[in-house]
Amino acid sequence: MKKLFRYLLSVVFYLCFGSFLLLFHAIQWVCFYVLGYLAQKNAVEILNFFILKFLKILGTQIYFDQEQPLPTNRSIIFVANHQSTYEVPLIIWHLRKHHPKFISKKELGNGIPSVSFNLRHGGSLLIDRKCPEKAIKSIESFGKRLSKKKHSAVIFPEGTRSRNGKIKPFQKTGLLTLLEHMPDALVVPISIGNSWQFAKHNYFPMPLGVQLTMKLHPSLEIVPGENEKLFQTIEKTIELGVKALHQ
Repeated sequence: MKKLFRYLLSVVFYLCFGSFLLLFHAIQWVCFYVLGYLAQKNAVEILNFFILKFLKILGTQIYFDQEQPLPTNRSIIFVANHQSTYEVPLIIWHLRKHHPKFISKKELGNGIPSVSFNLRHGGSLLIDRKCPEKAIKSIESFGKRLSKKKHSAVIFPEGTRSRNGKIKPFQKTGLLTLLEHMPDALVVPISIGNSWQFAKHNYFPMPLGVQLTMKLHPSLEIVPGENEKLFQTIEKTIELGVKALHQ
């Protein structure tokens, strides 16, 4: 009976989720081409607000833990572990004041209503993992652009999603490139807990009663010549934070 209930609630969730992706794809199009960047940004935020509400159909409990206020007049590099697609709405909604822009693989730039449109037109960066030299150049330009606009970057240094919640080794190149080309930015490590459970059965059926948690750790300053040390601090902070969330 419980398994049947999971399937029924998953269908209801995806009907709501899918219909809003289609609806807000059209809304984003109008906002971007007619009203401009801020209108399109607001549409994306509203969409992700509703996605978080739809997760509650599944009994999901959402916790956002921020230890200190963050400035809105300065770029921030948000560094997070990566477990599933459902941590992205948390980031977009709760960090909306900081204009978060994602570094994503280019395959996500096509075929997903709303999501692909936002990645292509909302200021994020799509990279080709098969062309690492070109990707590095793109990240350099991306970092400089965000610094100029006082917007923020979101990077998942694991590269691919963790399937069991355990942290994978961080890949250095992308994050170190951002640190180098956004020297005036703050760095905020983020630990995300239990998001992996949504992907446990390839997103269907969805699990019930997940405690989805995003914890923002204290911000860190970038010190010239110490990016390697900062990288290690970020990785350790996130790893310890994830372990604490899974206890």
